[in-house]
Amino acid sequence: MPESHARRRAALRVQLRERELDAVLVTDLLNIRYLTGFTGSNAALLVHASDESGAERRTAFCTDGRYLTQAENQVPDLERVIERPCDLALAARAGRDAAHFGRVGFESHKVTVDGLDTLAKAAEGVELVRAPGVVEDLRLVKDDEEVEALRMACAAADRALADLIEHDGLRPGRTEKEVARELDTRMLDHGAAGPSFETIVATGANSAVPHHRPTDAVLRAGDFVKMDFGALVDGYHSDMTRTVVLGPPADWQRELYELVAESQAAGRAALRIGTAFRDVDAAAREVIERAGHGEHFLHGLGHGVGLQIHEAPTLSKAGEGTLFAGMAVTVEPGVYLAGRGGVRIEDTLVVRESGPELLTLTTKDLVVI
Repeated sequence: MPESHARRRAALRVQLRERELDAVLVTDLLNIRYLTGFTGSNAALLVHASDESGAERRTAFCTDGRYLTQAENQVPDLERVIERPCDLALAARAGRDAAHFGRVGFESHKVTVDGLDTLAKAAEGVELVRAPGVVEDLRLVKDDEEVEALRMACAAADRALADLIEHDGLRPGRTEKEVARELDTRMLDHGAAGPSFETIVATGANSAVPHHRPTDAVLRAGDFVKMDFGALVDGYHSDMTRTVVLGPPADWQRELYELVAESQAAGRAALRIGTAFRDVDAAAREVIERAGHGEHFLHGLGHGVGLQIHEAPTLSKAGEGTLFAGMAVTVEPGVYLAGRGGVRIEDTLVVRESGPELLTLTTKDLVVI
């Protein structure tokens, strides 16, 4: 997708000019992938503010000899420098052309103190300026290619869970680990490169632990089974949680599930352009607090998803900022009753002018296995 990467670099240049920077040195590999498409393990990118798409004369990409062919294929539209260490090679290039690289931003949230000293020596003659989050700010809003990758990742997870249930994968006698492994395998079968994160399967009382790690605990009749999982497609992560019950639910289980479902619906409905992040959290949290379970909702409502499974924005009490069209976020309230069981329902959605677009399509009705 050279065209989409060129558009992202053009948007970055607008940010550079607003910050009065002549260039930025990008060293975070996910940000480099976002701007170039490169997926290797060693690279740096120097983006000049005055370049234009199709005429990027001073913008340069650097990697080492292991990735020579890969860089030719993935980054065909930029000058490629084969050298290491990459960050110092591009810093030195800026230093040699100090007349055009007077103020160079760097990712100060990624560079260590010692690394900055070394970088400054390599870039002698230019002023290095802290530019934290300059690329991440762009990543907040997903473009069409990114949303399509997220959509495919969500579809792989949806289909994996459907297959698991259809083939009797959720039955008493299986262990949490066995279910988690099968979910991971089925996501691969449906086109995922791998799971987005370590799959959570939590049965019985373990379902009251928000981030329980699968164990040899055995699924039993009457248990809640909470599954938090996602698929990785083209570098983009999906995230979904569903809670089912093995056999007819007890009254307390049905009541708890209905409460979380009501809270989750309120959170989804609050995903409107211009709404403060903390207000989205508040809309869902108020439902649970009104029912007397506020102390059992133990985490924020949601987070951004994209090239990382957890990225900006943060939908929580402390969340700063407001929603924009194109933000991809999760909505995942939960109520956790220690020693008994818990429920979490989570979707991945994209904020749209007409209302949120739901990417995870598995039913949110209580599924009785």
